[in-house]
Amino acid sequence: MKKTVICGLVAALCASAALPATAADGAKISDGVVRIGVLTDMSGVYAQVGGKGSVIAAQMAVDEVGGKVLGMPVEIVSADHQNKVDIATATARQWIDTQKVDMITELLNSGVGIAVQKLASEKKRITINTGAGSTALTNKECTPYGIHYAYDVFALAKGVAAEVIKDGGKDWTFITADYAFGQSLEANARAQIEKNGGTVKGSVKHPLNTADFSSYLLQAQATGAHVIALANAGGDFTNAVKQAKEFGVVGGGRSLVGLLIFITDIKALGLDAAQGLKFTEGYYWDYDAQTRKFGEAFMKRAGSMPTMSQAGVYSAVKNYLKAVEKAGTDDADAVRAVLGEMTINDEVIRNGKLRADGRLVHDMYLAQVKEPKASKGAWDLEQILRVIPGEQAYQPLAESTCTLVKK
Repeated sequence: MKKTVICGLVAALCASAALPATAADGAKISDGVVRIGVLTDMSGVYAQVGGKGSVIAAQMAVDEVGGKVLGMPVEIVSADHQNKVDIATATARQWIDTQKVDMITELLNSGVGIAVQKLASEKKRITINTGAGSTALTNKECTPYGIHYAYDVFALAKGVAAEVIKDGGKDWTFITADYAFGQSLEANARAQIEKNGGTVKGSVKHPLNTADFSSYLLQAQATGAHVIALANAGGDFTNAVKQAKEFGVVGGGRSLVGLLIFITDIKALGLDAAQGLKFTEGYYWDYDAQTRKFGEAFMKRAGSMPTMSQAGVYSAVKNYLKAVEKAGTDDADAVRAVLGEMTINDEVIRNGKLRADGRLVHDMYLAQVKEPKASKGAWDLEQILRVIPGEQAYQPLAESTCTLVKK
């Protein structure tokens, strides 16, 4: 009886000690804070693709909701995974166990993305991967809490392979980053090339963060293929394109194809070097009024236009917070269920629907780098040739090897 009276006098204190923090309307937010971790490459070959810009994008989404959801504060934490799986998983583990991070996003680098998705799922935390490309994330490595958001290598390869073959580029060879992302990108591109009547004459692998591409370019040239496909990204991609031009590898009926190109790559190369390249995009800032709204706001804070991955982080955080609001809790199972019911249309994603395998299916775009004379401004770099509806862009669910997909 005495214990009951004491608790009655300090009811709020007793409740907070026994239960998760609770908003005035009865919503349950663990620890009284929704924490989102941006785990990215701050200093390496993908730093311009994600890095500090992705932290800014996440904070923009939080600022839009006034820094709170269900009356509780939202916090962003960030770290550099250095493209090393052991550093990434140690950081994610510390975030979840000690700092009570509820959701982890970006995860540039497929090796990092797969490892962190697996760890987070074991601890029942949602990951929304906007940076890695490997389709393993939604096939054999899928988890109930893993979401693959902005793009994947299947969509990248399907969008551009058919277009290049249609223009006469039927003989291909690959220069491929030698890890999960590059291998997956090449495998998906090979399948699309063969499906569209093309042939593959060779492939050469290079380590991540390669400075000298001369030997790889010469090996690719020696195959006699008319198309040299670069199955890499970020600094590796721009280094390879610059050196191909220096060595005269392109021309005389031979061309380069970038299977993953970000707007920062085009900016780094310049339109003289990059003009004419066709590729598949998930976001371009100057597509319409909605995309410009986010792109120009990001530009004011970051000093550059957002990449597809940075824009994906903004959309992922924004829609995660919407799902928390609708679920009335930050419980991962409840939030994942709400995300699966949503149709996502915002400044970045169009016609987005989340499947059982964790793939967010949404519209993609076939893009081409502009000629210098067609550009009207510093970031007027791309022309969108056509929209690729999500159901056509991504691997059909029926072909998924994810164990969560009922067949």
